Amino acid sequence: MKEYEVKETFLRVTRRVPGVFYEPEGRDDERLNAVLVMHSDEDYLDMPTGRQLAKRGFRVLCANVMVKEGLFFTQVEKMQAVKGAIEYLRSLPRVNQIILMGHSGGATLMTAYQAIAENGPQIFQGPEAILPYPDSSALPPADGLMLLDANWGNAAMQLFSLDPAVVSEDDGMHLDPFYNLFEKENGFRKEGSTFSDEFIRRFQKKQGERNNQILSRALERWEKIQAGEGHYSDDEPLVIPGANQVFFNNKLYAQDIRLMSHTRQPRELIHADGSSTVEIVRSVRHPENPESMTHNMMDGARIMTVYNYLTSYAVRTLPDYGYGEDSVWGVDWDSTYCCPPGNVQHIRVPSLFMGMTAGWEFLAAETIYEMSASRDRHIAFVEGANHKFHTAHHCEAFKGQFGDTMETLHDYVANWLSAGRFDGPSSFL
Repeated sequence: MKEYEVKETFLRVTRRVPGVFYEPEGRDDERLNAVLVMHSDEDYLDMPTGRQLAKRGFRVLCANVMVKEGLFFTQVEKMQAVKGAIEYLRSLPRVNQIILMGHSGGATLMTAYQAIAENGPQIFQGPEAILPYPDSSALPPADGLMLLDANWGNAAMQLFSLDPAVVSEDDGMHLDPFYNLFEKENGFRKEGSTFSDEFIRRFQKKQGERNNQILSRALERWEKIQAGEGHYSDDEPLVIPGANQVFFNNKLYAQDIRLMSHTRQPRELIHADGSSTVEIVRSVRHPENPESMTHNMMDGARIMTVYNYLTSYAVRTLPDYGYGEDSVWGVDWDSTYCCPPGNVQHIRVPSLFMGMTAGWEFLAAETIYEMSASRDRHIAFVEGANHKFHTAHHCEAFKGQFGDTMETLHDYVANWLSAGRFDGPSSFL
């Protein structure tokens, strides 16, 4: 595949949405497809996909959700940021079709956006929704979707991070050893744990129960706020001990790597030389996170507001909630628009789902793929790539086993983008 020099231009997509436009030098006058890269919360202006796809001949806009004072952005504000980026790309005479790229929590934003854009906001305004999507305006759709190592959704990742050993929602210092995965009596070992089936069921049952208790409490507080009986007129602070969704928090499967360790069905696995095989795809992760962070407010707790939680991090769990080696069950994906598995049920554009086998979220790709409504959908995994697409050298059995996964991934993505599905004019213009 021909490689191009990359031109980078910092710009304002809208007044409050910054972006960096990556373009291949020498193709200035050609009409090319463009990829839009955004995350739900983080700075993605320097996301490697920008340069990687631009040097392969594509235009890429990496944009950030919003710039404003304050800590929290509403879902409507985030959707408007994506809308602004798509409208900006549509306004360029040399952009053909637009493909959304969601990585990690960016998949939550991009799938929610595209689901609304294709179907209207009413799909997230039914009685099953924890809080209905609060806006009725139309959104312009993109022409394709790529989820590269998407997680299970912002709401699900908080659920998986939730410490069931927390005794009181007022502090993270007192833990019930019966549910504490870091207790030796429960099977914990710093070098890697093998928990009993009984403890795993106990842990997950309590985790699901605590999740629904927090949800009920937040809904009660929201009703009070709406009735003018809250601590403030518009919203309230909400601190959830042992709920920070960053990876080092209370994820049972980080310590017992049998959990979420392989696909259910044979899937395409891409190797270091670019070749692929179809097989049960297995994680190459090592055990991680040998200590609890629940006692720490900044690293262990989720600090947000009631409304921010209900619209961005809440999901219902069912009585049978849990997960094993190859599946997650008992999550009500339809209760929220903050999880890609539920969102992709409403998305019909061509879709690519890819997982990184050294990442802790790689198994989400299979569930999202299976729930997708697209007739042109594809799934593949990159052997030895970590969550940020880099080669997990510490997981290699021998030096060079996994090659350069950043290159392997983006070669595959470029081939998918070039396979003819986006050759014509946009179907949404």
